[in-house]
Amino acid sequence: MKIGVLKEEGRERRVALHPQEVKRLSAQGIEVFVQSKAGEGAFIEDKAYEEAGATIVADEKTLIETADIILTIHLPSAQRSQWMKPKQVWIGLFNALDNAKRVAELAQKQITMLSLDRIPRITRAQSVDVLSSMAAVAGYKAALLCADYLPKFFPMLTTAAGTVAPAKVFVLGAGVAGLQAIATAKRLGAKVYAMDVRPETKEEVESLGATFVTVPEEAKKGEGGYAAEQSRSFYERQQQVLAELFPSIDAVITTALIPGRPAPKLIPETLVEKLPKGSVIVDLAAPNGGNCTLTQPDEIVQKNGVTIIGYTNLPSMLAPQATQLFSKNLFNLLQMLIKDQSLQWNFEDEIIDKLCIVYEGNLRDKDVEAKLQ
Repeated sequence: MKIGVLKEEGRERRVALHPQEVKRLSAQGIEVFVQSKAGEGAFIEDKAYEEAGATIVADEKTLIETADIILTIHLPSAQRSQWMKPKQVWIGLFNALDNAKRVAELAQKQITMLSLDRIPRITRAQSVDVLSSMAAVAGYKAALLCADYLPKFFPMLTTAAGTVAPAKVFVLGAGVAGLQAIATAKRLGAKVYAMDVRPETKEEVESLGATFVTVPEEAKKGEGGYAAEQSRSFYERQQQVLAELFPSIDAVITTALIPGRPAPKLIPETLVEKLPKGSVIVDLAAPNGGNCTLTQPDEIVQKNGVTIIGYTNLPSMLAPQATQLFSKNLFNLLQMLIKDQSLQWNFEDEIIDKLCIVYEGNLRDKDVEAKLQ
C-alpha cells in the first residue's frame, strides 16, 4: 500500500499528513511518499518526513502516478487530475456539495473520492471529524482577530487612573467554531454574548460563562446536528433582538452555515450601522458568501467605522497545529479503511458510506447528485 501526500496549491499552508502519523503508518508497513516541501508552510522540513520513514518525491506528477491513495486538503487542480489513475483513492476536504460539478468531472477519471466534509455527525465519527477540528481552530483565531483589530482592551482593568470596562463580544452561532470563539474571548477577559437557533446549545454557551441571547420565536430544527434555514418571521424577530443589542457590542463573530447552501445573510448594513465606531466583525461564513452583507472574501472592509474581516481560511493561519489535528483525523480514517495492507470498503459502516462520494467513477452521494440537476 502506497500513500502520497501532496504539497497544497495556492496560499494554503497546511499539509494533509504530519510526520507523527507518517511514522505510525510506516510502522504498519505502509509506504508513504511526500512531495518535496509539502510541509514548509507548517514549518515541517522534508528531513522530518524522511526521519519518520517517508520517501520525498520531487514532483507532483511522479507522486500521483506512484501512490494508491492520495491525501490532500483541497480539490485537485486540472493539472493534477490529468495524472490520476483508475481506482486511485483521493481523500480530502473537498466541500462536495459546493463543488458538485467538479466532483462529477473527477469521477470520470474512474477514481474513488472520500470528501471529509460529508462526515456524519455521530459519536463514533468524532475521531475522524476534520470539520470540527478545523472549526475549533477557526473559532480560536477569530477571537484573536477581534482582539487584534479592536482598538480597546478585551479585559477589565482597574488602575490608579480608573477602571476600564471589558469589551463586549457577540458570537452568532454556537457550533464548534462558535463555542471555541466564546471560550477564547472569555479567556481574554471579554464579556461574551451568544445566539443560536438551536435551544439545546444554551447550556453549553452558559457553561463557558457567556450570556445566551434568545429570539422570542420557535426555530425550525435542522438535521444531523446542523441549523436549519428559518422562516422570514424568525429572521425578522432575530433582527429586532440584534438591533437592540448591537449598540453596546464591540466585536461580532459570525459562524452561521447551512450545508450546501449560501450562508444566511443575518447582518445587513442597517445592523452594522448600529455597532459603535471602531467595532469589529469577523465573518467565519465568508467562504460561503458571509453572514454579513458587507463581507468581502479574503478582504478587510471598513464601513461606517466598523472593520469587517472576511478571511476564508483561518485554519491555514495556524498551520502547524491545524496540520496536526487534520493529520490525526486522517490517520484514524485510514485505520478504518486499511486492513492487512489492502483497502476494505465496508459501505455498511455509516462513516465510510457517507464519506465515499465517488467509488471507482460512480457517484454515490445523492445530495451531490441532486446539486447537478
